[in-house]
Amino acid sequence: MNFYINVILPLPLEKQFTYEVTPDEAEFLQPGMRVAVPFGKTKIYTGIVAGIHQNAPQKYEAKPIEQILDESPVVTKHQLKFWDWIARYYMCAEGEVLKAALPGGFLLESETLVQLAHSAEIDESDLSDEEFLLYEALQRQSSLKIQEIMQLLDKKKVLPIINRMVLKNLLVVNQEIFEQYKPKLIRYIKLNEKFDSEKDMQLLLEGLSNAPRQREVILSWFQIQAKSGKPVQLKLLSETSGASTAIIKALIDKEIFSEYYLKTDRVKFDIEDTDQSMVLNEWQQEAFEEINSILSKDEVCLLHGVTSSGKTEIYIKIIENIISQGKQVLYLLPEIALTSQLVSRLQLYFGEQVFVYHSKYSVNERMEVYRHVLNSNAKAKIVLGARSSLFLPFQNLGLIVVDEEHETTYKQFDPAPRYNARDAAVVLSQMHKASILMGSATPSLESYFNASQKKYKLVNLKRRFGNVQLPEIEIVDIKEKYKKKQMKGHFSDRLLEEIKITLEEGEQVILFQNRRGYSPILECITCGHSPQCPNCDVSLTFHHHSKQLRCHYCGYHISMQKKCMACDSVDLTTKGFGTEQIETELQTLLPEAKIGRMDLDSTRGKHGHQKIITAFEQETIDVLVGTQMLSKGLDFRKVRLVGIMNADNLLNFPDFRAHERSFQLMLQVAGRAGRTKKQGKVLIQTYNPHHKIVQQVAANDFESMFKEQLEERYQYQYPPYFKLIKFTLKSRDYSKTNDAADWIAKALGNVFRENVLGPEFPPVARIRNEYYKNILLKIPPQQSLGKTKEYIHKILNSFSAIGVWRGVRVIINVDPY
Repeated sequence: MNFYINVILPLPLEKQFTYEVTPDEAEFLQPGMRVAVPFGKTKIYTGIVAGIHQNAPQKYEAKPIEQILDESPVVTKHQLKFWDWIARYYMCAEGEVLKAALPGGFLLESETLVQLAHSAEIDESDLSDEEFLLYEALQRQSSLKIQEIMQLLDKKKVLPIINRMVLKNLLVVNQEIFEQYKPKLIRYIKLNEKFDSEKDMQLLLEGLSNAPRQREVILSWFQIQAKSGKPVQLKLLSETSGASTAIIKALIDKEIFSEYYLKTDRVKFDIEDTDQSMVLNEWQQEAFEEINSILSKDEVCLLHGVTSSGKTEIYIKIIENIISQGKQVLYLLPEIALTSQLVSRLQLYFGEQVFVYHSKYSVNERMEVYRHVLNSNAKAKIVLGARSSLFLPFQNLGLIVVDEEHETTYKQFDPAPRYNARDAAVVLSQMHKASILMGSATPSLESYFNASQKKYKLVNLKRRFGNVQLPEIEIVDIKEKYKKKQMKGHFSDRLLEEIKITLEEGEQVILFQNRRGYSPILECITCGHSPQCPNCDVSLTFHHHSKQLRCHYCGYHISMQKKCMACDSVDLTTKGFGTEQIETELQTLLPEAKIGRMDLDSTRGKHGHQKIITAFEQETIDVLVGTQMLSKGLDFRKVRLVGIMNADNLLNFPDFRAHERSFQLMLQVAGRAGRTKKQGKVLIQTYNPHHKIVQQVAANDFESMFKEQLEERYQYQYPPYFKLIKFTLKSRDYSKTNDAADWIAKALGNVFRENVLGPEFPPVARIRNEYYKNILLKIPPQQSLGKTKEYIHKILNSFSAIGVWRGVRVIINVDPY
């Protein structure tokens, strides 16, 4: 009787593929194991077994698998179920979910190895020059990889040469499977057992009287061993004794020392003593009890607490309850920058039970965290991570905390799966029968609407910790200030005055401008020309620090122009301003102040965020200028003043969520001020001081913003009332993109009528020489989401069958906000 397995391949394929296995293999295999399988002419490794059955595929002959790569599953049944839900809901392939979910180290790669055949009888005169060169190289080296043969022969097409030699029975070609993950090994040194007795030791030291450095090393080894009682690392022995590794190697060669290796974790934190003396105030205690009773009924809980109300302390107390039951906790954060601050707070309380998982970690580090979670190690009780940590193999998940749940960074935009981690976390918690707690000072409209509809349970926390008052918010009309000539660069006299007072009092300042770089537009005063990116429909941004003009879409850059590229005029000016320009102006206006900048350009390294945050906490920076990274729940104790440089470019963004986002961003940035005893101050610079959102931020009036925005969404049929699916078509051919978009819009319009918007070009219609066009589909509340998606699949299948549009790619984004 034949046995078959369904395999998920790491490719954007609609279906799982079926492979044949022997009865013994079928008995050994379990869903979630990795198998090496052939696919097409080349090998694709790391398929994940999704199911074992006896149904042969109807349309093709099942190939046998190459080999089984695991002894036990590396993917749990819960994960497979979750992947299936993500693929169906977000309309992507399971293979794309697999690629996002597993660290790269699990995805084995195949390398073709070429070796000389053992039985080869070679007549060198029959070989061409290239064949002889390869034959000669293989005599010196046992095997070569295809890449190495390309370099050796200095040509790309080496396969015909290899094939000719294989046909002559001169070569054999093997596939070597190698795993990208290598455990980190530490080299240790131990003394040979024959010197354990005191007498033998004495003889040894006397024998080394002519080698004082080697003697010194042995004595150092005894010192370290006596002090710590732990195995002695080679590196530590070398540092303590001041001897080079060559001297230690000489002792190993003499068989006085022997070396061995131990595996170690790459992800380590320096943990000092833990401190569990945390006391909640009466409002926190009240909220804590309310949340506990909601979570005990398995309901989704939304905590709406003002900035600095002590939400993290409540999370910690709830996490403590969950891990005391032996369960795991996932703590989701929107931004990697936040993890460094929170790790230290959680580790102070929970010690070594906290692990961190995010994309700035290397493949090997992510692999280690994954294995710890899979094996339910005591170290991995609490996982702190960005959105990708949803895919970890939790065995006994008890709680998911979604901090700052309103943040847009929970949504993945590229590549697929384009999931929203907040919404997916709700589904994941239901699959694990775990509790879920979301928290924010400015909840998203969707979550707050769900709470008002009794879908979620709402808990309010309206007082700041320690009874600190909310910051005083002052609106500065910069239109008036410019008229009265009271502006210095982009700083009003009020903002400069407040910065000076704050710095004199020894306190810190945060300045917010949601645009990086120096200036978005460089313009010629004579002819009006501004340098454009040749690959995208966008002007180049001037970066003062590197003296470059850069495209923020494709990375194209040129050096700063001394004269106009069109008319050779030297009269060039910049328009608009970014974080770099604010930093430069401040250095001129306040030369004494120590100024730092936190944006994508200054935080590129693995520990980039941490360095800036630590410097600001240790007060080596007085004024921190930054983009929206600064708004994400960071806790600085000595910040008294926050300045929002220009509220208008947030409000005027062409998006239905612009006003909601502006409110959230401004209120979150404002919340960084005055978090200890003294009331903070916030200055908002704007050309439109009477704008409703600016007034609502000043009054800290979330309720009226919510009601107003909800009314607009209802009138114009947007979420949370209607669901959205966005189709983006892109290709290098302008007319093909246009025609294809028209065809899809028409096909959708035949069924969904007025609920289809577009096709329309986005604000930046060409990126990396590809043309983009968008179609938006609105789905009314009474319309079946499942049937809508079925119909979309039918349309896309018909579309892909039309040969003329083969080069046009359709990207589907469910809930594109």
